[in-house]
Amino acid sequence: MRIHGRGGQGVVTASDLMAMAAFMDGHHAQAFPSFGSERTGAPVVSYCRISDAPIRTREPVLEPDLVIVQDPTLLKVMNPFSGLKRQGYAVVNSKKTFDELGLLELISEHPQGHIITVPATEIAKEHVGRNVPNAVLLGAVSALTGLIRLSSVTAAIRQRFHGQVGEGNVAAAAAAYELVMQSAASKEAVHA
Repeated sequence: MRIHGRGGQGVVTASDLMAMAAFMDGHHAQAFPSFGSERTGAPVVSYCRISDAPIRTREPVLEPDLVIVQDPTLLKVMNPFSGLKRQGYAVVNSKKTFDELGLLELISEHPQGHIITVPATEIAKEHVGRNVPNAVLLGAVSALTGLIRLSSVTAAIRQRFHGQVGEGNVAAAAAAYELVMQSAASKEAVHA
């Protein structure tokens, strides 16, 4: 998995939380960042590997199975989907349409429902009071891929953040999970 965002949005924390959740689900996991200039607002990339076997490599993830884009402004300055596998998944933090984001070609190259948008900033502001979309997007990933259980994501969040901050992030992750599950159910009903 590769996570793209900007400094201050919790990109590194997102990969750490996903690795913790994967470990809680019985997988092997590793998380590590790749920094350029380390300042608020600068582009940041973080990686997470999840496997049922021990992980020996620490190389950047060049062909991810999953891409998370925490800041949609990055779509104008880079291609965060570079190397995304044909059967891969992508979650983009945005309330815009795929057409407005310029993602129609990406959508056409992947199975239906594998590329989604989630209004993570709005959900984070509602539940956490700040633009920190990382926990929100992890809840969405749990619903989209089924790779990691939501209960493991929320346990990892509670382990990392305590009190009101932790509970706000748990509520945000759960809200995104429900949103993605409802959206998938609606699409299945339309195609049935």
